[in-house]
Amino acid sequence: MSVIDISADTETRTHPVDIVEHVAALNDWAFERTAEDEISLSVEGRAADYQVTITWMDDLESLHLACSFDMKVPEPRRTEVLRLLALINERLWLGHFDIWAEAGAVMFRHSLLLSGGATASAAQCEALLGTGLDTVERFYPAFQFVVWAAKTAREAHDAVSFETVGEA
Repeated sequence: MSVIDISADTETRTHPVDIVEHVAALNDWAFERTAEDEISLSVEGRAADYQVTITWMDDLESLHLACSFDMKVPEPRRTEVLRLLALINERLWLGHFDIWAEAGAVMFRHSLLLSGGATASAAQCEALLGTGLDTVERFYPAFQFVVWAAKTAREAHDAVSFETVGEA
């Protein structure tokens, strides 16, 4: 018997979505538990309001985060947004952006892999949420530049890729 088998037999597991619900309550985020394995959060950011859905995917043993914002990509700007996605994604260490084809909306996706019966901690769930929200906050202006200001992907990416010190 491996260490994983022993710990799996002796630990009481908390459903990972229960942990996310607790984190949401602590942060005073509006949320709705849409199913046992899913929770939807509404988070007010600096740049926009974000809709975050966290889903436990039992078959993948993974907690999946999908974060979107209220911005539809019009067909004439779709190719340039796809170029921007490529520029952003090649620099991301965790998660990725894509376009949800049905809605024409930009989404950030990330997952916490819990294979082999591993359990999620509050710190891991907070990190998953934090990574998602920080990444969307950082790149939201680039999507605005491309969709609403008709900038190129390179111009938009360059505009948000510099590091600032302090706040104005």
